Amino acid sequence: MKLIILDRDGVINHDSDQFIKSPEEWKPLPGSLEAIARLTQAGYRVVVATNQSGIGRGLFDMPTLNDIHDKMHKACALVGGRIDAVFFCPHAAEADCQCRKPRSGMIEEIAERYGSDLQNVPSVGDSLRDLEASARKGAQPVLVLTGKGQKTKAKGGLPPNTLVYPDLAAYVATLV
Repeated sequence: MKLIILDRDGVINHDSDQFIKSPEEWKPLPGSLEAIARLTQAGYRVVVATNQSGIGRGLFDMPTLNDIHDKMHKACALVGGRIDAVFFCPHAAEADCQCRKPRSGMIEEIAERYGSDLQNVPSVGDSLRDLEASARKGAQPVLVLTGKGQKTKAKGGLPPNTLVYPDLAAYVATLV
């Protein structure tokens, strides 16, 4: 089984410092849905791992998050792609939970669900916390320069062997 883990905001869709709080605010990045379609057609299981602290902060509720993800799933399907599962942490940073990236609880749950040790499984993110959470479990960290990616690269301190690409489409072009 081929598996890939994607962060959501800044990788698949435009990010916002004010959070993506509604389906109307969710807008795909150019080429991201087509990249997911290429992955799907190449036999990859595409899994999303995303911090969604807007729930814990009271900015939106679970039905709204479900509506946002429903829009994402439908948009992927329209171009021939499929997201197999969305794993998310609903907690605010103050909750000190194990599932919020950069901790690896969410990534461990993905490994368990898919029966994989995640060694060398690509994990694509735009922030250091995305990369750290996956690298701890042996996944291959991939930084995209969309979303917060430019700032993340400029700050440095990336996990060893992090690959860097302009966006998800550019990375997928080298993968499939």
